[in-house]
Amino acid sequence: MSATASSTGDPWKKRSVVSSFIMKLDAAEPKVALFQRSDKVSTYRHHLAPISGTIESADPSPLAAAWREIAEETTLTPASLALLRQGKSYTFRDPSVRREWTVFPFLFRLKTPADEQRIQIDWEHEAWGWHDPDAVVRDATGDLPGVPRLAESLRRVWFETDLGPAAGRVLAEGLDALAHDHESGARQLAGAALQTLRGVVAELEAAPDEAPTDEWWVRVRFAAWHLSKNGRESMGAAIMSALLAALAGIEQTLRSGHAGPWRDAVLRELDARIASRQESAKLVSQAFAAYLEGTYPTKLAAQEPISILTLACAMPRFLPVSYSDLRVLESRPLFEGVSLAGGVAEDLGSESSSSSTAQAHKITLHSDASAALASSGIDVVVLGADRIAASGAVSNKTGSLPAVLSAKHVSPTAKVIVLGESDKIAPPGRPEEHVVEDNDPSQISRAWQAEYNSGRVRGATATLRDPQSSRVKTEIRNVFFEWVPASLIDAYVTESGEWTTQQIAQHSEKLETEERRFFGTL
Repeated sequence: MSATASSTGDPWKKRSVVSSFIMKLDAAEPKVALFQRSDKVSTYRHHLAPISGTIESADPSPLAAAWREIAEETTLTPASLALLRQGKSYTFRDPSVRREWTVFPFLFRLKTPADEQRIQIDWEHEAWGWHDPDAVVRDATGDLPGVPRLAESLRRVWFETDLGPAAGRVLAEGLDALAHDHESGARQLAGAALQTLRGVVAELEAAPDEAPTDEWWVRVRFAAWHLSKNGRESMGAAIMSALLAALAGIEQTLRSGHAGPWRDAVLRELDARIASRQESAKLVSQAFAAYLEGTYPTKLAAQEPISILTLACAMPRFLPVSYSDLRVLESRPLFEGVSLAGGVAEDLGSESSSSSTAQAHKITLHSDASAALASSGIDVVVLGADRIAASGAVSNKTGSLPAVLSAKHVSPTAKVIVLGESDKIAPPGRPEEHVVEDNDPSQISRAWQAEYNSGRVRGATATLRDPQSSRVKTEIRNVFFEWVPASLIDAYVTESGEWTTQQIAQHSEKLETEERRFFGTL
């Protein structure tokens, strides 16, 4: 966080900086590393600080700047360090250096105890050590010789101190479950986030006989913010939308009259909201059926099958038509398409053998690479939506765009429709600014290591994962989601029926207003 002190008459200079805290969580008690700034830096000499630095114009994002500064000042890399949480940015002024700092806090954890030995400080620091994070956050008197707002930066990523042990554990475990759930869709993850928020409210310390304090309300909103940003941010639109609606519901409950203790009333409101989410999924299925009936009346009247191409878990297991030709792309690397096809087949198989629909459905699995072959003669491509941009562009499982392009080329009359609740719509922002989720490459490479593969393939896998030559850089990318532009989409089917891009844009603006209202002042 280097800067040159200015004379009193100079204008205030604005700087955006990252503050990266490194923790070890393997011991009985968590510890946070603080680094003592050397006398060679321009500001805050000999003060304790996280790894800090200016966000440069060449940095793609604050997180990229954080990784760069960590590598420069500690030599640590993603091989020994993992991002645990990001914190909400904030701005403050320091008259002593006439700077306006905008701070982007991050929390990283060492992957193994041995990685502590890899920390090597550079000239910007003269020493470092481990500290109790709760003691740092509670240092209201400033006894700790830290840089300005050290406690504020840490509390934005280490919420355990403010929430208390029980509520903090609920939130931490909920975030971990969201981050590692690669099977559930956005709707299910949003429901899980609501369950976690309910758990936090239930455990958060508060006087039952007194009205909730402003401090309590801030902590609940911060918990909701963390759930939207630190679980699965790539699916954060549905999670944030559900949480904003929940906060509005809590707010309304507290303002209106209610029977019994106020916390019980808040928990009842959250329980009702969680239960109602199942109904919205049914409404999407009904709207899907109405769309097919309105678009293909002749085929349905003649009892001809509707040919549907889909992938991953884009559509409900319940088929809304009596006759169908369902073609499903397997959806590597986790094969969600296989799960979908199996689920649909199981549901259809459970029908009575005397049913007129018993032999009226056909399900075909295709490899992802055969999307063009699978598109031959189809009527409709059905996509799910993990995120819908204000423009109408849709983020969905990787493979969605090739499937749509193949269908448009092979079967030009086929319709491309998106199924999803309106809470998949995100606040305004360009799609390319959205978080790219690059997952564990072993999810891809493990298929190459299977015994049925040739020795040549298995050998190549080892070479690609661990190249022996420093002259060759190899990389295995496992990006889960990609964008399909609105220009390729014919219809958006939600729980409220078919929506236009104009309705999507309007809903996006409403979300932005609510996001500012609940999170803007945190």
